[in-house]
Amino acid sequence: MRALISVNVRTVNPRRVARQVARVTLKPIYKMYERLLEKAVREGPIPEHVGIIMDGNRRFAREMGLDPWEGHRFGADKLEDVLEWCWDVGVRAVTVYALSTENLRRPKEELRRLFDLMEERFNKLAESERIHRRQVAVRAVGRLHLLPARVRRAIKRAEKLTRRYSKRFLNVAVAYGGRQEIIDAVRAIAHDVKDGKLDPEEIDEDTFRRYVYVGDLPDPELIIRTSGEERLSNFLLWYSAYSELYFVDVYWPEFRKIDLLRAIREFQRRERRFGR
Repeated sequence: MRALISVNVRTVNPRRVARQVARVTLKPIYKMYERLLEKAVREGPIPEHVGIIMDGNRRFAREMGLDPWEGHRFGADKLEDVLEWCWDVGVRAVTVYALSTENLRRPKEELRRLFDLMEERFNKLAESERIHRRQVAVRAVGRLHLLPARVRRAIKRAEKLTRRYSKRFLNVAVAYGGRQEIIDAVRAIAHDVKDGKLDPEEIDEDTFRRYVYVGDLPDPELIIRTSGEERLSNFLLWYSAYSELYFVDVYWPEFRKIDLLRAIREFQRRERRFGR
């Protein structure tokens, strides 16, 4: 028993424990604040498209004394909540960063577990009552050929069963990199120019938009990143020229509705001039 207690104590992060105690103690106050904040947010402009860098799953797992892939499972559960919060407040499109091309270099066991989770969750999206009730079109974007066949099959199933929807949109960036997306678009344009399908003099931003992964949606007005890191990490580079960036110092599995509402409130406070 002494050994077990010793191990558990070593895995505890005092800062995290203090944070959790504060949340439990102040929960009634937080709920009241959340209601007031949501009321205020609903009175202002709501971003149509929000990008989210879901960062901190592995660090969350480490502080909990869990394997890295368990952090990804907590993160996948959190995404379900956050999507509901976004749609409730009026956001139409959400693009989430689930797996970068750089992440594909992680240990094989972690990737295997992550692919298991992706297969499971895309199949769940295909059958989700909430997805169909909300009329959400699900799409995966990235270099999908780098994924295992079983994950690609689950993705195609979710896309096929939600393709007819146009009320809301969920883009899952997987095996994705912003630079790689631009390279893929340039390569496709070059092929069309070579085949005589496209005149080089006709290439402009609107033309280029037809070749990127999610060019059929408006650019994300707001991009949120969790875990305290303050960079885009190769996410939505083409689309983020005028996006408002918001960084929050909580791991993704601990992200709260209050955090989302604060991000939207900060978006509403900023003056978007687009260079004018």
